[in-house]
Amino acid sequence: MSNVAAKAEKSTQKSVHEVIESPQFKALVAKRWSVSMALLVLLFVSYYGYIILVATAKDFVSQKVGEVTTLAIPLGIAAIVLAWALTAFYVAWANKSYDPEVERLKGQLKH
Repeated sequence: MSNVAAKAEKSTQKSVHEVIESPQFKALVAKRWSVSMALLVLLFVSYYGYIILVATAKDFVSQKVGEVTTLAIPLGIAAIVLAWALTAFYVAWANKSYDPEVERLKGQLKH
């Protein structure tokens, strides 16, 4: 009986080329690019938005928030925290969705 199971397992295994050309692999790559690009755009908008805001709206960002802090400081901290949050989101997404799918596709490869 184990011989039958071994033959069935071999018939489902694929070459690297077959896996790379499969619709599942292409969908996985497209999904990773979509998530990565969306997060990259959010990161660039936050960082460059902050820089442009500081450069063009000095009156706005120089408003006092407390006795010695200006509005630019909490906005800068928010940009940094957003970068950490985006990274955490990507790691969580990759651990939950991307990595298991990669492992499933790797399991289809011939050894």
